[in-house]
Amino acid sequence: MKALQQTADGVVYEDGVLRLPDGREMAWRWWGEPGGRPLLRIQGTPSSRLQRNPDESALKETGARYLMADRPGYGGSTRKPGRGIADVADDYAALLEHFGLERVPAMGTSGGGPHVLALAARHPDRVSAVTVVVGGTPLVEDEVKHLVGVNARGYALAEQGWQPLHEFLVEVRKRLLSDEGMQGVLSDAPESDRKIMSDPAWQRMSRENIAETLRQGAEGWTDESFAMHGSWDFEPADVKTSVTWWHGDDDKNAPLSAARRVVAKLRNVDLRVWHDEGHFASLVHDKEIVSELQSRSTSRR
Repeated sequence: MKALQQTADGVVYEDGVLRLPDGREMAWRWWGEPGGRPLLRIQGTPSSRLQRNPDESALKETGARYLMADRPGYGGSTRKPGRGIADVADDYAALLEHFGLERVPAMGTSGGGPHVLALAARHPDRVSAVTVVVGGTPLVEDEVKHLVGVNARGYALAEQGWQPLHEFLVEVRKRLLSDEGMQGVLSDAPESDRKIMSDPAWQRMSRENIAETLRQGAEGWTDESFAMHGSWDFEPADVKTSVTWWHGDDDKNAPLSAARRVVAKLRNVDLRVWHDEGHFASLVHDKEIVSELQSRSTSRR
């Protein structure tokens, strides 16, 4: 375990690595002061434990302390070929057990959405309340044609198998790690997303995060994308805790129509829709999202 460190803008963090029961390693990071209220935060696809809101006040004003971790094949975590979503939910449960955490609030953004739902379904004793933010879900053909170009192409190749998808993501990885960056790869995103990606602070965070996320290659990204592509290996209906699901109606990465199909399967869910906002809207609403999750977690104790 490393000593507490600070980012250039003064945010405290702590890094470490957990050895999982099967021998794999899971790299983790705590964001925030040690006295903050623990909250498991599961980032999107592809992303690492370095992902965060570049506005430091979003962390400090909520009083939260975020526990984040690299999923298999990302950053400092060992790859697990052929893994599903439920496999990684078990990894997160092991991480919470390692820190002696029970009944903590948990949130998942984008590709983290299915993972936080799987955690709640398989390990209900570990989570007190769940939030899904612009969660990724299985799509139907009519929704695919409305995606941003890179996602539409990736979806079509995933239909052909792991290898075609991997070859494509190898090329996208090169673009992400070049000067083009995320803002270039997603240049056809809605205007609200492009505005967020134009922020220099966001770009600095994104470059650092993507470099760490994909330093092993594109294999972990392909494994994850393939796992989320078809039917999930857990049932959303098994989630018993309360869920708040936030989504924008102009999301071209994870369509709202697809999210509604999963929302319909959840037992206790509140769907909240942002109008005329896209996939990165959560950055603008981060404080509200976290505060709402904390309030549900506290009320259940």
